Amino acid sequence: MIRKAKVRSGDAVLVYGATGAIGSAAVQILNGIGAIVTGVCATPHLELVRGLGADKVVDYTAQDFTKDERTYDVVIDAVGKSSFGRCRRLLQPRGIYLSSDLGPWAQNLVLTFVTPLLGRRKAMMPIPPRYRQAEVAYFRELLASGRFKPVIDRRYDLDRIVEAYRYVETGQKIGNVVIVVDPSV
Repeated sequence: MIRKAKVRSGDAVLVYGATGAIGSAAVQILNGIGAIVTGVCATPHLELVRGLGADKVVDYTAQDFTKDERTYDVVIDAVGKSSFGRCRRLLQPRGIYLSSDLGPWAQNLVLTFVTPLLGRRKAMMPIPPRYRQAEVAYFRELLASGRFKPVIDRRYDLDRIVEAYRYVETGQKIGNVVIVVDPSV
């Protein structure tokens, strides 16, 4: 998503779903490249998101993040629970909206083709990337240096994968759920 939107140092980026697997990673990576990050999350997780590197945190249980007075170069909906229509007013004139979900009736996919024709604000769908060797090395260095720390909610042994999936489907997880595979099996 970050590469697709061509985010650069100094860009203002809002991450809706800043405590999920995608959102928590996005906040850290955006912070690392010098973007000005606003993370959106629930009350219990405000400090977590600040600790991940968000410059500002919006509590969606206390206020509607789409009513924010600020505008952003990029809005990332990392949980697929908003829409281009709701977030459009948050975008700078040439701003970009990205979602991790196709949206109702695959609207985000359709908007990817339609919005460039209708105005300057665009919706984009991130296409799964081809990882380049340099990017893999970059992520390896981020992990090794401690500048990127995956947020882990729970760990499940492989034989409990159904339980893990059910937990993820509750929508209550924070960060990632790890499946532990015993290498001796």
